Amino acid sequence: MAKPRKTKKHWKISIGIVMIILAIGAALMGLNYYGTFLYDNINEVIPGRGIVEVSKNATYEDLCNAMIESGVLDNPKTFLRAAKYYKLKDNFKPGCYRFVRGMNNKAIVRTFACGWQEPVQLTFNSHVRSLERLSGILGEKLEADSAAFAKVLLDPQTARAYGFQKETFLSMFIPNTYEVYWTITPDNFVSRMYKEWEAFWTEERTQKAEAMGLSKTDVSTLASIVVEETRFADEMPIIAGVYINRLHKRIPLQADPTVKFLVREEGVTRILNRHLKIDSPYNTYRYRGLPPGPITMPSITAIDAVLNYTRHHFYYFCARASFDGRHEFASSYNDHVKYANAYHAAYKEWERERAEAQAVAALETVAVNTEPTSAPGA
Repeated sequence: MAKPRKTKKHWKISIGIVMIILAIGAALMGLNYYGTFLYDNINEVIPGRGIVEVSKNATYEDLCNAMIESGVLDNPKTFLRAAKYYKLKDNFKPGCYRFVRGMNNKAIVRTFACGWQEPVQLTFNSHVRSLERLSGILGEKLEADSAAFAKVLLDPQTARAYGFQKETFLSMFIPNTYEVYWTITPDNFVSRMYKEWEAFWTEERTQKAEAMGLSKTDVSTLASIVVEETRFADEMPIIAGVYINRLHKRIPLQADPTVKFLVREEGVTRILNRHLKIDSPYNTYRYRGLPPGPITMPSITAIDAVLNYTRHHFYYFCARASFDGRHEFASSYNDHVKYANAYHAAYKEWERERAEAQAVAALETVAVNTEPTSAPGA
């Protein structure tokens, strides 16, 4: 018996079904493509500013884990599919990366593949008193650890390579805020700072230093003392002028900050007579002229204060008796002694008042602790 022939209507139904299946398949493929490559895959609430760090020794698995654990991805699975499609495993660069809303997986993968890093804002100031401390700051902010930075910064050969001695090398690092890549090496960091130092020492600044008979490192060394003497910018040129006057007269600087620099490991906060007897070129009570190098990283304000020091006839200064942090300046030793005695008298009075206040507070505490909890005879 012959099979019945399909009618035209049946063919149309079959073709329609096929078309629907194809349309659904195309739609699913489109959705998959959109989900994998095009849709915003950054979490609405981006933790940690969207920063992800990939070290130089990181594997592809480390990168993927870092992205997932960071919480910046809205859908980690689609990122992994896109990363596999674009062969990110064979083509990613270490660095510090920042991801923001609006980035799809294609953009995320390209960021790693092209090494589009987020620059690190690196700031250091005059509170950095040694290359060891600077190494610690750099190790906290950058990929290389503090030991790696210390190995380079504390090597005398590094200082000599840039025309410095180990005692003056700190002056090459001008306190400021710099943009660097997280992956910068210690050697490249030093090279960058040398360029910044060259840019800072303009022709105008250089000529002023030469007119004073000081080298650039001499200026930084004197500025490091000035910045330790006062927190007031308007006093810095005056204090610089005092030290310039003493240098010209070959009078020892007698700068307390240089002695504090010597005894800092002992945790000393006050300079005593026994400290003034320490035999060291940093002891400006015993040795004339500037110490061998800066005792801290001088601020730009302090360096410019030295270069633009105030011309006057002062040779002495001491803290004011008002304890406002400012200083009294004197041309004669007798006037200086008068100001110093006033300060010491005020300081002794302050100590006496503090001791009395502490004694009263102690008595009040005892009275409260011994007060009966109920009336006698109750």
